[in-house]
Amino acid sequence: MSNTNETDHDTLPPSMDPAAGGGTVEPPTDFMGIVKRLGPGLIIAGSIVGSGELIATTKTGAQAGIALLWLVIIGCLIKVFVQIELGRYTINHGETTLAALDRVPGPRLRVNWIVWYWLIMVLVGLGQLGGIVGGVGQALALGFPLSGDYAHAIQVPSENELKRYIAWSDDIENGDVEFAKLNEDDKERINEGIKGLQKKLAKLDEASSKRGTVAIAAVRRLIETERRQIEWKKPDSGADAGQLESIQISIDRKKAKVKELLAPVTWDDKYWAFFVTLTTIAVLYRGQYNLIQTISTGLVVTFTFVTIGNVISLQLEPDFQLSASEIISGLWFQLPQTLPPPPGIVGWEIKRPLATALFTFGIIGVGASELVMYPYWCLEKGYAKFTGVRSDDEGWANRARGWMKVMRYDAFLSMVIYTIATLAFFVMGVAVLYKQGLDPDGTRMVSTLMEQYVPVFGEFAQWLFLFGAVSVLYSTFLVANAGLARVYADALKVFGLMSLHSEKTHQRAVSAFCVILPSISLAVFCTGFNVVELVLLGGFMQAIMLPMLGFAALYFRFRMVDSRVKPGGLWDAFLIISCIGLLIAGGWGAYSKIF
Repeated sequence: MSNTNETDHDTLPPSMDPAAGGGTVEPPTDFMGIVKRLGPGLIIAGSIVGSGELIATTKTGAQAGIALLWLVIIGCLIKVFVQIELGRYTINHGETTLAALDRVPGPRLRVNWIVWYWLIMVLVGLGQLGGIVGGVGQALALGFPLSGDYAHAIQVPSENELKRYIAWSDDIENGDVEFAKLNEDDKERINEGIKGLQKKLAKLDEASSKRGTVAIAAVRRLIETERRQIEWKKPDSGADAGQLESIQISIDRKKAKVKELLAPVTWDDKYWAFFVTLTTIAVLYRGQYNLIQTISTGLVVTFTFVTIGNVISLQLEPDFQLSASEIISGLWFQLPQTLPPPPGIVGWEIKRPLATALFTFGIIGVGASELVMYPYWCLEKGYAKFTGVRSDDEGWANRARGWMKVMRYDAFLSMVIYTIATLAFFVMGVAVLYKQGLDPDGTRMVSTLMEQYVPVFGEFAQWLFLFGAVSVLYSTFLVANAGLARVYADALKVFGLMSLHSEKTHQRAVSAFCVILPSISLAVFCTGFNVVELVLLGGFMQAIMLPMLGFAALYFRFRMVDSRVKPGGLWDAFLIISCIGLLIAGGWGAYSKIF
């Protein structure tokens, strides 16, 4: 159970290591000087406004409505205190995040328990990156079709959309009792969703219209067979095992036919994902810190401003505006309500907005992965080396306090950026998708997300959104792979599999991972997994790690920080509240997933 000692735990290459000497720099004291030294937080923001905001946060808004606005805000604000505490330790001790986490008390097997969980999390997170590169591929395939198979495949609504359309339409026409029991808001959502699907079906070209007609008929037959199965499974039905087996075979065949019509295998999105992966490898293999920072910042800022403008414009549209009372209601600690499934529908996708939100909590704002990565970017920016090796000299303490001040500005500025972006995407999901009963998922993720821009930008919405989706998703893919390459290289050292202080070996490992990780992500996407589910699974794993990082931050703060640079009591109070919040969110997320 013992911790590793000081002499064998420094894993930094000489270019970033304060112990290498000769690199101390006095911190800036004026505002403009501080601004010039910012950067790690902007990179993190570039990583965040992608899977977290564009996909997961929007999906939360689409499923839960305004009810979870409070959770989204807390998810953005609460983690910055842990982020800064991890950065404080790095500047204090000149150690990487994994090396620091390996010092936290607890069970050890070569490395400690937190590092082992981190390894599991990032391996699952490769699926999340697969979902992200898949999203980029979908956007490009929609905007620049090669064979046109992807653009053609998604024109017809999904199976769940058609089931909802058919079932609720029938219930309305037949005066179904269950529909009559719904409140007026839910009835309005259903009616708006039906109208939206009718408009979508009306716009289909001739070939897609024929496929849509066949698909609707196939889904109707599937619904009828599933309803018959429900009746046969009742104890008093008199159906025997042979009949139940026969109807299950019939359902499986009908499901396969529906899938063939509505979710065919497409290649345009995969070809574009392959191209994006090769481009990323080329950029990262030779890319340096400044290049990554410039690309990610430019892409994110551009689309964030467009999104904010779209949200403001939606408030001028009567059908999509959110009233002050609705927004205020979202700030109360309430839980969302879900629409009941239409009677007699088997296989209806029961939306679990709270579970989606908790998984989203793991990746909106600064997710667990970004919390781990942030100190690495601080090291690469030079904050620790500029501070120098920790000593009793008062000069070191002054430099440490100065560079920590720069880091705090950096972290809080990035928090402002990603909080504004997160709220914009969430509000769009509520105002457009939730009100129309739409839910971004699977192969239709990008085309559904695009609907958020149609009310304001009309025919230009497609090109505007595709530019934005490629921008923010690619920024996330680029930055996440760049950061993970550095963390993976460090992990080899922490696990004792690579030389600790060889600059050449370190750079080779980073370059190798810049090729390996994007390639694995592409392979995951090409297996055909649901891109949204991959992103949310990554969010779930990150949500579970948040309490661990909170515990580590508390340990560093109260056991490892030099007394000359420790924060005040108010900061400690916010840090403790932050860690309690992470514990609740992580525990609740695990419970909702398991039970």
